[in-house]
Amino acid sequence: MPGMSLELTTPTAPLAEAAARVARLLPARSLQPGMATVHLRGGAAGLALSATDGETSVRVLVPATVHVDGEAVVSRHGLADTLAGLDAPEARLAVEGSRLAVRTPGARFALPSLAAARPELPEPPPLAGAIPGAALAAAGAVCGAASRDGALPIFTGVRIVSRDGRLTLVATDRYRMAAAAVPWTPEPGGGDVAALVPAASLAEICRQAARAETLLVYAGGDRFGLSWAGCTVVTASLAGPFPDRQLDQLLAVDPQCTVEADADVLTAAVQRASPYAGPHGRVTVRPGDGALQVCGRDPLHGESEEAVKASVRGDHVTAHYQARYLVDALRPFAGETVRMRIQAGMRATAFSAAGGDLTYLVVPMRAEDA
Repeated sequence: MPGMSLELTTPTAPLAEAAARVARLLPARSLQPGMATVHLRGGAAGLALSATDGETSVRVLVPATVHVDGEAVVSRHGLADTLAGLDAPEARLAVEGSRLAVRTPGARFALPSLAAARPELPEPPPLAGAIPGAALAAAGAVCGAASRDGALPIFTGVRIVSRDGRLTLVATDRYRMAAAAVPWTPEPGGGDVAALVPAASLAEICRQAARAETLLVYAGGDRFGLSWAGCTVVTASLAGPFPDRQLDQLLAVDPQCTVEADADVLTAAVQRASPYAGPHGRVTVRPGDGALQVCGRDPLHGESEEAVKASVRGDHVTAHYQARYLVDALRPFAGETVRMRIQAGMRATAFSAAGGDLTYLVVPMRAEDA
């Protein structure tokens, strides 16, 4: 590769935000030097930052006045850490020999050039459609239901499928499941979306894109991408068949008891019961007339019982849950009235909010698991 050159001036805050965005979207460490770098390219469109870990690639465009077109490759975390500490309104970046210098009035920071480790980024797959940013941010709650156990990779992802004018997101670790649907505007002539996206990557994307008005969706082959506000992220789909039909059946809830309560009040009650949840972390939920009893019982630490005001319809069915799963199921409905639909036997309990598009399912524990 020929010697690199680059010189530009840019507002510090947008550049620092872009560098931090790239660093958060990709793993902190990599065994391959080329996968821990960021490629900077300056030209007529401004400054583009690009990086990849081999599975996920990120490209962010930053406004800049480019004095000398060119490029540089440096450590992405080194760049992010350097820029995070700057308070000057503007920064000047320039390749100086084997270094990329970052200059502000009275200060100079120099990062080693890693030209030999320049990352190669694939082109995004075809444009498939668009979704509202706020809707995706809310639907991002499904990511928390994905497994963190790499032994079963398909359950570490979020299934994303376009159907019936909606883009549906589903994740499960086999003990709990979350599903959401967002409005979907397909691209004329675009294909259907059917991808299995790593949950950790999608969760970070949802956090970063929360303020975006519209996100473009790219899909094709084994890749899936999202683009907003000068940022494009493309990731490889996880391999393996996903049990779509079985999960659709789980979402067909037939409640024996329906409970509505303030989600924040109920969450707080479950958290107070958790110290008494015993070795299996189990709390008991017992519907009654106008109230929901939240109980914990532990032979060593004692017991707790608390009544939460609630609307109860149907049979008064007692159910037992893993306390942390129950808190995770309630958290997405903070500030709202949550509806619990308790099914018979060991069928999952569904949590949702009136008029909302998110459904969170938790499998109850058996009474003898105490």
